[in-house]
Amino acid sequence: QTVLQGIILLPVRAICIAFILLLAWLFASIATFRHPGKGSVPLKGWRRRMIQTTLSCLTRTLFFVMGFQVKVKGKIASLREAPIFVAAPHSSFFDAIISALTGMPSIVSRAENLSTPVFGTILSSLQPVAVSRQDPDSRKNTVTEITKRALSRGQWPQVI
Repeated sequence: QTVLQGIILLPVRAICIAFILLLAWLFASIATFRHPGKGSVPLKGWRRRMIQTTLSCLTRTLFFVMGFQVKVKGKIASLREAPIFVAAPHSSFFDAIISALTGMPSIVSRAENLSTPVFGTILSSLQPVAVSRQDPDSRKNTVTEITKRALSRGQWPQVI
């Protein structure tokens, strides 16, 4: 019975995951289409709302399809209360769960991740702080960018 469920459930989950990822890519592409600045200017208005609502919902659905159910206890800190949101160990796909639960904040990510097909577009829509491992000034530039966003008084989303 377990083998039969695996034979049926695995392809269904894989198809659902692929469909959800393509939808997320589509919404991310629409939200960033012809956006001036490409990361140097925060997304505003309908673009930001689209990212917050659709990508958050799709990411939660994606994790549900994969078998994860996350329940939030307590109150999530608002942008005014916590412009910087710290998550550790910051090394796995579980960061995406935190992103979905907190309204799709900006994240700190390797610059190379932005050029990945599908995921790069989705990641770009979150307006990440890109860290280049080849640039010797990257650490200083990252701290400067995070500080600028944290002190923007709500212009930029939270940074995780």
